[in-house]
Amino acid sequence: MSRREQIRMTPDEVDAFLAQRHTMSVATIGPDGRPHLVAMWYGFLDGAPAFWTYAKSQKVLNLRRDPRITCLVEDGQTYDALRGVELVGTAEVIDDPDRVVEVGAEIHRRYNGPLTDDMLPVIRQVGRKRVAVRIDVERTVTWDHTKLGGAY
Repeated sequence: MSRREQIRMTPDEVDAFLAQRHTMSVATIGPDGRPHLVAMWYGFLDGAPAFWTYAKSQKVLNLRRDPRITCLVEDGQTYDALRGVELVGTAEVIDDPDRVVEVGAEIHRRYNGPLTDDMLPVIRQVGRKRVAVRIDVERTVTWDHTKLGGAY
């Protein structure tokens, strides 16, 4: 078995890893053709990775022009602990206010804890200037160096 095959995550491992709270690096294509890279908290919308952001942000301008997107979710502080999932796909920019709030509420729950009744109006207010971005994943690349058992 190749080293690449040895460290590949199974679909269940990918789902479990992405379900954890990580920061996702989001790469879009800037107007000059260079990558535009930002770190985002994320959640899920209809089972697909999603995030929310300001409607006028550079990443949204980029995605409206060219919906190709690559995202990286990774962790590990030493080589033997490195794990990651690269998501390559197409982004759908969602302007519908209810869907935007749905993503905002999901992200709030994932990173800040339960959504209280007094937080929902705040999320709705903040969401007025935001859009949601749903990632239609076409390909994943994964690695989990913990599977190497400390051997390189």
